[in-house]
Amino acid sequence: MADKTISKHLVNLENYFADTQPILKKAGAIFHRLDDFEYTLGLLDESESTACKSSWWPVVSLIGGASQIKNDFIEHYLGSKPNHSSAYAAHHKFTVLQYTPQKTEVTLPGVALDVDHKLPFYQISHKIEQNLKGEGGKINTHLELKTSNSDKLIGKLFIDTPPLTEDSGDVQKFLMKHVLEISDASFIFTDIFDSEPLVIQELLDELIIRQDTHNLVYVVDHSDMSLDIAKSNEIINSWQQRLANLGLNTGHYVVLSDSDDVRLDGIRAIDERLENVEYHRTYRVLRNLEQSIRDVEEVIIPEVSTVLIQWKERSNVTTLIVMGFIVTLMLFAEITMGGIILNSIIDPIIGPIFLAVLVLFFVPLHIVVSKIHAKFLLKSLYERQKKLVLIENLAGLFEKSLSFTRMLFPIKEPFGNSRKNRKKLKALIEQTQELVQSLNESFSELSLAPRVMTPRQAEPHAPEPPPQPKPTVSAPPVVTPPARSKLGLFPRRN
Repeated sequence: MADKTISKHLVNLENYFADTQPILKKAGAIFHRLDDFEYTLGLLDESESTACKSSWWPVVSLIGGASQIKNDFIEHYLGSKPNHSSAYAAHHKFTVLQYTPQKTEVTLPGVALDVDHKLPFYQISHKIEQNLKGEGGKINTHLELKTSNSDKLIGKLFIDTPPLTEDSGDVQKFLMKHVLEISDASFIFTDIFDSEPLVIQELLDELIIRQDTHNLVYVVDHSDMSLDIAKSNEIINSWQQRLANLGLNTGHYVVLSDSDDVRLDGIRAIDERLENVEYHRTYRVLRNLEQSIRDVEEVIIPEVSTVLIQWKERSNVTTLIVMGFIVTLMLFAEITMGGIILNSIIDPIIGPIFLAVLVLFFVPLHIVVSKIHAKFLLKSLYERQKKLVLIENLAGLFEKSLSFTRMLFPIKEPFGNSRKNRKKLKALIEQTQELVQSLNESFSELSLAPRVMTPRQAEPHAPEPPPQPKPTVSAPPVVTPPARSKLGLFPRRN
C-alpha cells in the first residue's frame, strides 16, 4: 500500500518549526512516520494525523478563588480586561485567551475550541459525554475563546478558569482536572485556599498528584501592601507551611506587592516561568508522541484482539450449530432411507463428489456467518473508541483483519501485529527518546558553555558529551532560556 500523504497540519508544523525549533520539526517527522504506520493498519484516514492529539501551543492556566485577585492580575499583566465583566463572573466559563494582532477583541463560542486541533480543548465534548452523559452537547455553556492584543500572549495560550464554588457542577470539576493535565504551567492564586475545604477538595487532590511536575506556581497577592524583600520571604515561608499542611510540599512561590522591588521581583519570576513554558511544551509534545506510539501496541492492538477472539468464537460456534443441524437431518434421512447416504459416502466415485459439495456449501456459509457477526461487533468497537477517546479507528483495523484466510483458519491476531511492525514501533520510540536526549543536552551545553549558546551556535569541534542512557519522556528541569521568543507557534490570525 502507498504511504499516507502527509497531513496539512503536519506540513504547517514542520514548516513553522524549521528554523525556530528543530527538535519539534524532527518530532513532526516522527509523527508522520507513525501516521504512515497507522494508515497502513486502517487506523487513520488520509487527512488525519496523530499530531492532533494535543495542542502544540504552550498552555498556561490561571486558577483562583472567588475574589477579583486573578482578574486584576490579568488586567495588569496583559494590559487588557478580558474577563473583568460581571457577565463573565455569572457564566463561570473556562476562557482561552489567544493573541491577535487586531486591536478589537473577539469572543468565540466553546465549539470553536472543540473542533480546532491546534487548541487545548480539541474534542473535549466527547470526553465530557463519556464521563457525564448528556453534557457533551452543552460545550458553549462551559467554554469560550477570547482574543487579546497583549504581547504577553504571543506564542502561548492562557486558560482563565472560573472560581470553584458550592454551585460548581461536575462539568466544571471535570474541566478543571483536564486543564491541569494539559497545562505547561499553572499559576495558582492563593485566594483559592480561602474557599470551603469541601469545595476545593478535588482540586487539592489534583494539585497533590501534580506537585512534582515543576508546573505549579503559587501567586500570593499583596498588591495593596508595601512589602520589603524580608517580609516577602516571611509570607512565602508562611504559605509554604500552610500548604504543606494540606499535602502540597513542592512548588514555586511569587509575591506581588505595591513595593517596586517586590513587585518587579515577582513579575520577573512570572516572566521567567512563561519563558520556560515553551520548553515544557516541547517535553509535553515528545511525551505525547511516545505515548501515542506505545498506545498502538499496548492499547489499540489488544482492544482489537479481544474483539477478534469474540468474533472468531461466535462465528465458529454458529457454523458448528448449522453443521450439527445438517448432520442431524442426514442421520434422520439415513435411518429413514435405509443406509443410502452412508453407501453414497463410501462410494469411490460418489463419495468425493459428496464431500466436495459439503465443502462448497460450508465454506460460503462460514464466510457469511463471519461477516454477520463482524457487523454486530463493529458497533462495540465504535463505542470502545469513544470511551477511550481515540482518534484511531479501531473498526478500521478490525475490518483489515477480516480477510478470507482469517475467516477460514484459526488466526486471532489483528492485521499488522507482526514482529516486523513491533520493531518499527520500537524504532519510533527510540527516535523519540533521542530527541528528548538532544533537548536535555541542549540545557547542559547552555549551562557549561562560557557564553550563551544554542545547540545550533555551538562550536563544530566541541567535544562530544559522554553517552547517556536513553531517557523516557519526563517533566523537564526548570531552566531560564537565553532569550525570549516573540513568535507564536502558528501564523498570527487576522
